[in-house]
Parts: sequence; structure tokens; C-alpha cells
Amino acid sequence: MMRLSRYSGNPNIAVFAAAGESLALTAADAAPEFERTLESALGVDVIKMSIGGSFVVGSLVAFNSNGALVSFLADDAEIFKISSKMNCSRLDDQLNAAGNNILANDYGAIVNPEYPDSAVKLISDVLGVEVVRSSIAGINTVGSICRATNKGCACHMDASEEEVLLIRDVLKVEALRTTVNHGCRSVGAGILANSKGAVVGDESTPIELGKIEDALVLY
Repeated sequence: MMRLSRYSGNPNIAVFAAAGESLALTAADAAPEFERTLESALGVDVIKMSIGGSFVVGSLVAFNSNGALVSFLADDAEIFKISSKMNCSRLDDQLNAAGNNILANDYGAIVNPEYPDSAVKLISDVLGVEVVRSSIAGINTVGSICRATNKGCACHMDASEEEVLLIRDVLKVEALRTTVNHGCRSVGAGILANSKGAVVGDESTPIELGKIEDALVLY
């Protein structure tokens, strides 16, 4: 299932929320309609919260079915909310916007190439997957420009053929280049998805929606 939505007037919905196979995290002030859209399209339970008191939850957390990584800004109460559902650890690194810097599914992760060995090890341990450092389309914040599930990956239009192959090798899914929200190349910011469905920024064109559907194998 694919649904269109926006968060408080903003089509970059994944800045404010993150989704996995059974759980979605969204900003504490999210409208009930936004919450219901995530529940129906993705088949997930929704936890409304903040990270470090901030509502840009999608930028500050990355998770798969095995565990979650959050900004070191997260307080104990926020960590507890996620820990009630899965293993959760703070990412104690200056690149603490985990959602922007980590592209992951249940099979692998590609991360900002500037992460030190200690951060790469933590990411691998918590997510339970192989972790590879790489930029995509010349951009280090790989989580903000791609959206991966266990079935496919929508990636930045300027991703090279080698980078598309890297996504396939590490995440074990095919990648398709596309835009979102009427030409925006920050694909990761405009899509929330799992293997059951997707919620996409409502400025996306029919052509973009078709490409996203193909990329994430939503049929």
C-alpha cells in the first residue's frame, strides 16, 4: 500500500518520523491523521516521542528489526521508550544524526564514510548486520538521500552504477534511482517505508510514485 501524506505542512515526512517492519517512531506533536496513515499503510505500531527534546525524530534515529541507534542527545526516558520494543543504543559520535548518516535494512548497512571504527562496530553490533562506509552521489549523509527496505531501495538520481551495485551487494536488494516531492533528490527525507507499504510526501508526482513503487517492490 502507498499513501501520500505531509507532516505539519511539510512533505519531507521522514525528517520527523522513522519506520521499520513493525514499528514507527514519530514526533510527539504529530497529527492523529499522520499517525493513522503510518499505521494503515505500513502495518506498524506508532510511538510518538522526541529525541533530545527535538521533533526531527527521523533525522536522529536509525533502526531495523534487530535494534536502534539514536543521537547521543537522547535522554533516558526517550531511550526507554524505544528499548521497550528493541535493543537501543546512543551513537556517541559527532555524526550523531543517525537517520541521516545510516542507510540500513535487515540485511546490511551503508554509513557515512567519516564514521570512525568505533562507531562502525557499534552500528554493526546493534543492527546485527554488515556495515560498509560509502558516500552515494558524492553525499556522505546516505540515509537522507536513499530509502531502503527488505525488498528494495529508492536512491538518489545521481547514484553511480558502482554505488547501485554496492547497495545491492550490502543491502541485498535492487536499487532504483528516483526523486520525490516534485524533483527533490533527498529521497530518504520524503519516504517512509517497509516491506508492506510506503508513505510518501504529498508533493510527489505520479511518475515519481510509479518509480518509488517499483524501487520498493510494492506490488
